[in-house]
Amino acid sequence: MSLNRNEKATVVSEVAAQAAKSQTLALAEYRGLTVEALNKLRVNARAQGVYLHVLKNTLARRAVAGTPFEAASESMVGPLIYGFSEDAVAAAKVIADFAKTNDKLVVKGGAYSGKALDANGVKALAAIPSKEVLLSQVAGLLKSPVQRTAAVLAALAQQRGGAAEAEAPAAA
Repeated sequence: MSLNRNEKATVVSEVAAQAAKSQTLALAEYRGLTVEALNKLRVNARAQGVYLHVLKNTLARRAVAGTPFEAASESMVGPLIYGFSEDAVAAAKVIADFAKTNDKLVVKGGAYSGKALDANGVKALAAIPSKEVLLSQVAGLLKSPVQRTAAVLAALAQQRGGAAEAEAPAAA
């Protein structure tokens, strides 16, 4: 089904708005995917906060013109699904993880921080832990010295308390 000029303009403006607030773009070829598999991918993407859309490449190129994602315009060839995410790794993670379990979805490339990524770059970006995981790791690192100090102080207090109890019955 072809779109008229107004519908195309609407799609371009919608995608451009999404690109303006996103950090990452991931591209994948979806040729051969069933509707059921594509719907599963969309549900997973929506749960991760990823904007996933099948677009005509010319419309996608117009939408990303003038944005950091313009670097990926050379990769926009063939039937592609576009994933935009505000989280730096979410789009890459959703597409790369789905591609691991479904050989019909082929990671083609993407863009991050104004630089074009090839398929391996997108997979490497997907391997980075999410923001929440990184924050919890930092919190654990900050909490660790305090916990260890508390454990040592508790052991010292117990040891001194045990020594005082041992001396008390001997004196009585």
